[in-house]
Amino acid sequence: MIFKKIILLLSTITLLLTGCKTNASMQHEQTDTSKNTEAFKTEETSSDETQQADTEALSQPEILHFVDALGGWHETEILPTVAKHNYNWEYLSNDGQNISYIGDTNYTIRKGIDVSYHQKTIDWEKVKADGYDFAFLRVGYRGYAESGKLMQDSAFATNIKNAQKAGIDVGVYFFAQAINEQEAMEEAEFVLNILKDYTLQLPVVYDPELIRDAKARTDDVTGEQFTKNTIIFCEAMKQAGFEPMIYSNMVWEATLFDMEQLQVYPFWYADYEKVPQTPYNFTFWQYSESGSVDGINGNTDLNVWFCPTN
Repeated sequence: MIFKKIILLLSTITLLLTGCKTNASMQHEQTDTSKNTEAFKTEETSSDETQQADTEALSQPEILHFVDALGGWHETEILPTVAKHNYNWEYLSNDGQNISYIGDTNYTIRKGIDVSYHQKTIDWEKVKADGYDFAFLRVGYRGYAESGKLMQDSAFATNIKNAQKAGIDVGVYFFAQAINEQEAMEEAEFVLNILKDYTLQLPVVYDPELIRDAKARTDDVTGEQFTKNTIIFCEAMKQAGFEPMIYSNMVWEATLFDMEQLQVYPFWYADYEKVPQTPYNFTFWQYSESGSVDGINGNTDLNVWFCPTN
């Protein structure tokens, strides 16, 4: 009888010990599960924070810092909805006079000039022989005084005749000072009246100038109005069968033009830095205002035309 009691007592103790171990294991497993849950929550929170940081980074505007022709620095938001150029400046060599763009299989360049009566008599055969095969000629201008008189460039007829005779492709530009859409249409009609007797190889360019060293009639014209004037002129050229183009620089693209509205037109971009600063599309680049060209006395503007290879 005593032996049976001892056996029963040992069995009871065994069961109690087993129960203690089971409870301890369950508590340990619950603790591990709790730790894993907390770790998962931490990883999930970290992932959410990273995703939020990435989203915020993507939503931040891209800022361009650039210098103007007078050496002043500016900054502007790069507009994501405006088309960008795809030129590769690793292929560009530019010392302000001589320029090359070699290695890009998508583009090649042609060299050109732009001139007005300020260059006086030009030997176009020498210009051609010096390696320049296109030119933009000033067809006319509106005075920037209050009267805003429309005038044909006094050298235009001679320049277009002799340039084309020398085998140089020609486009024209108009120095604009319109203060409203009505005046912009007057400028367009004035240009079309001159061009009716000519054939062009290159675009008709609208150059809505701001006068930086004198008081001008356009001093108070807003960027919105400049944009409207530009569209009026360009559409008039298009309807007449000419290709319109816009003369611009980085200051105008940042502060003057509504680039979203104007991106349907090609741009002739002026920038005298070693590399163009604009991120936006352009076809021609005026890279110097103090170039030396055989056949022209004094300085002249130098340009390149980025021509697609296919």
